[in-house]
Amino acid sequence: MIEKRESPVAELLTIRDYLRWATSRFNASELFFGHGTDNAWDEAVQLIMPTLHLPWDSPPDLLNARLTLEERRQLVQVVERRIEERIPAPYITGKAGFFGLEFFVDERVLVPRSPLAESLQQELQPWLTRYPHSILDLCTGSGCIGIACATVFTDAEVVLSDISSDALAVAQKNIDYHYLSDQVTAVESDLFDGLTGQQFDLIVSNPPYVNEEDLQAMPAEFQAEPALALGSGDDGLDFTRRLLREARQYLSDDGIMIVEVGNSWPALEQAYPRVPFTWIEFEQGGHGVFALTADQLDQYREDFQ
Repeated sequence: MIEKRESPVAELLTIRDYLRWATSRFNASELFFGHGTDNAWDEAVQLIMPTLHLPWDSPPDLLNARLTLEERRQLVQVVERRIEERIPAPYITGKAGFFGLEFFVDERVLVPRSPLAESLQQELQPWLTRYPHSILDLCTGSGCIGIACATVFTDAEVVLSDISSDALAVAQKNIDYHYLSDQVTAVESDLFDGLTGQQFDLIVSNPPYVNEEDLQAMPAEFQAEPALALGSGDDGLDFTRRLLREARQYLSDDGIMIVEVGNSWPALEQAYPRVPFTWIEFEQGGHGVFALTADQLDQYREDFQ
């Protein structure tokens, strides 16, 4: 029998009150944090501020503002929903942050969280040796990585591709939101099938890479995300194997490919022991992102067959 809780609406009056209360409730409920936050306070901020249509980084004094009765009731509702349904906060607010930009998200796409955002802040240096005039964001989901690329490399043409038409609808919404329709296009494609004849100076990808064992053991918050965007066979490499086999045809001669494989990186090294993957290191957290040049794809072509 679920215990019925008294509503805190009458006692909690300010934004700060609700942030503190939500933090306590999240800690007591043993939620899992991993969709843009790693602690209960940041999760409360991520949920409460967008619900109030306020920036995440609002001035501290604003937290003392008193809320209307309708706002207080709404905050109780979203906090309890986060606890009871165990879904990521961005699916409740419809908003997620990535690379300092705001993106629309829902259950059709993964919540943006790739460590590639840190590398893009450095313009992908030192791995990128020349300006990329054509960029492909493969398995784009919400479009966050490709759109971030477009804001860094403003003269580049960017293609966002995904096998999911539902995901591409979200990506297109984000293209329009950031007024990038003249620079960024969305294409439905199963890997490269919908991109015949095209070549790119830079291919970036956060593809499905979770192995079967990890997929089954994931917390409920991750189970709320589309399985198509997460799981990739027994060892997590089904998609990446196809990518390595086919990518060279779509990469320009001096191009580079940067791919996230997360916890499946040991399996990737074991599968291709001769290939010198360059593993990108991150100061802000994250791992399992490799870079390969077109020359390396040529040199180790036989390994990928």
